[in-house]
Amino acid sequence: MLDSALSASDRSCPKAIEVELIYEKPCYIRYQKEFISSTVDIMPEFSAIRPESLQQWLPREQHQHYIALLMRRVGMTRQRAECFVRLWLYLYLKDCLTRQSVLKPPLTELAFPQGWVQCSCREAADLFYSDQERGSDRSAGMMLDKLVALGLIRKLFDGNCTQIEIQSLPELLEQVISEPTVVVKPDAFDPRCDAIGIANLLASNYNWLDRNADTATYRIVNILRDWASQSATRMRVLRRDDNQHPVGFYALHPIARESEIKFFSPPMQGLHLTRVTEADPFTIAQLGDEACQAVFVRSWMIDRLYQEQAQIGFLEDAQQTLAKMKEDFPNLCDMYTLIIHPNYEELPRTLGFQKTGTDPKMSIYWMYQSVDRFLTLNMEQIGSNAKK
Repeated sequence: MLDSALSASDRSCPKAIEVELIYEKPCYIRYQKEFISSTVDIMPEFSAIRPESLQQWLPREQHQHYIALLMRRVGMTRQRAECFVRLWLYLYLKDCLTRQSVLKPPLTELAFPQGWVQCSCREAADLFYSDQERGSDRSAGMMLDKLVALGLIRKLFDGNCTQIEIQSLPELLEQVISEPTVVVKPDAFDPRCDAIGIANLLASNYNWLDRNADTATYRIVNILRDWASQSATRMRVLRRDDNQHPVGFYALHPIARESEIKFFSPPMQGLHLTRVTEADPFTIAQLGDEACQAVFVRSWMIDRLYQEQAQIGFLEDAQQTLAKMKEDFPNLCDMYTLIIHPNYEELPRTLGFQKTGTDPKMSIYWMYQSVDRFLTLNMEQIGSNAKK
């Protein structure tokens, strides 16, 4: 029996906890509790990293600060952010205790654990759902997989136990993001020089849909260059004046009449930069096509470090670009965009877009605005109102 196989010295050793925590079968539960109980006498702090006691380690204000930072990430929901913060805190405390670092609650800030830390699905379920009646080991495992897809953690199962590594995310350790001093200006998209940089910028939008981020980036590079080869497309970037690197991007596509029905179909059918479909579901209209009525805001993204400085100017550039498009497509009147995450709804809603269609399977949806009304917007005034 396991009980007889372990010596008294093993029972008093904190490292024995690491061995015991990997057992999840019911027959080992009594021994796990016995280990924890004996260890608390040596390391009283261990009892405080139980899920129900974690709140004493991180003040509510700091907890909410991390949640707010995480909610800026594409694909993030409040539940996922909450689960990640709990996991981060738990693994950090567990790592510190393993290394016998002295900690006293409450913490003023969190740091990242040093490498891989053991964490079973049962532990994760206790962390994620300690304040809920539901939440199985399987649900916790699915949440861990989602955090992996979002680029927040790495997970490894070595045949015996699950190891988790918190990814190094510098933005979570920065209290204030300083405004960059470099100047950025709108410029034409150069498929030879900008495709790689913009693909990497856009790929972060889709990591939560496609776990293979490397494949997604490569795919986006080729799609961007294919789009640029079609003369009717309008693709623009925000370019740094010091090194010419692109830090923002938008694409306006005039859509052929036969593809307009897609704007009234489930939004999932409109995705193309992910691996949802190999063929582009939309046909781009030819220059001078008088039957073209719709423009698709195919992409819009600005590196968050430059949003405050450049967003208004980039929106005004989009107005100028759209006005020129109307010269080639005189009957252009409808403007659509696809929201892939609720965090991105605020900007188009501020610009007068309204939700027109949702997807039954995912939190993505179509939004619509009239071309004529968009062109009359005072972007400077909108920016001033947003700051109030």
